Amino acid sequence: MAQNGGIIGPINTTSRGKNTITVKTSSGCVTLQSGTRLIQTAIVAGGGAGGKYGGGGAGGVRNLSSLSVQSLVPVTIGAGGSASPPSGNDGSAGGNSSITTLCGTNSSTGGGTGRGGDTPSNGPGTPGGSGGGGSYCGGPGKANGGTGNAGGYDPVEGFAGGTTAPSSPNNRGAGSGGGGAGGVGVNLATPQSPGSAVGSAGGPGVNLAPFFPGATFGNPSGYVGGGGGGGTFPSSPGIAGAGGIGGGGKGIRNNAGYPCTSYPNSCSGCAGVANTGGGGGGYAAGGPGVVIVKELDKASGV
Repeated sequence: MAQNGGIIGPINTTSRGKNTITVKTSSGCVTLQSGTRLIQTAIVAGGGAGGKYGGGGAGGVRNLSSLSVQSLVPVTIGAGGSASPPSGNDGSAGGNSSITTLCGTNSSTGGGTGRGGDTPSNGPGTPGGSGGGGSYCGGPGKANGGTGNAGGYDPVEGFAGGTTAPSSPNNRGAGSGGGGAGGVGVNLATPQSPGSAVGSAGGPGVNLAPFFPGATFGNPSGYVGGGGGGGTFPSSPGIAGAGGIGGGGKGIRNNAGYPCTSYPNSCSGCAGVANTGGGGGGYAAGGPGVVIVKELDKASGV
């Protein structure tokens, strides 16, 4: 504690970072200016891959301010989850991203995987920064989305994946979208009918542009952490679920086991956009994460 004109209080740290912004898309160190003592940072983890029908969950997104730093700041960028091969059902979860400052390491959690929808992959999406979408195939059951905010952070880093409606024995229906950093994956409220199955959309991401003005990142600009869209079964033309804003991939239309020449867009959905942490659509990879660093300008005082 210090005295200054009779006022007693903590001395604020002086930081002369000129509000310089660095967008880091690969692991390594960010070299700061000599006068920088405080930063604001967004930590975006890798998105989870889509399963056969369930969309992948977005990577967790955390926006932290006034972290004390030295001249070199180590950063780890989480990879997007790997896509499942056409013979499989589930992909893999996204990787964690992190940044290390004077007060320790802060991380965000990779997105959960969307589920396949065929035995043994019926069931809920897996948990993650945002949870993967559920998928249930050929029976009266339903599948929940995976839970989000796996790191237990406040505020939360992401939301749950969507839940499927019960499917009938004759229609395997559609899968639900993965959760996003800004909201849950869309649920399938009613059973899907042959000939009109529609996969649900991935959850929305978040807009970080107001915190890092002028920086180039996101899809569209400034948005990260969108969930992957759910997919549909080949017994119908199907409509694939849209990816969530912030880099989520569109879901798969029909089954990857059918030739692409016979069923357009049948071999995979769309991958999550690179360096947004977007979840992948059906059978597609998640997008790698990103870390954004803003070197703060802050005057001294009490």
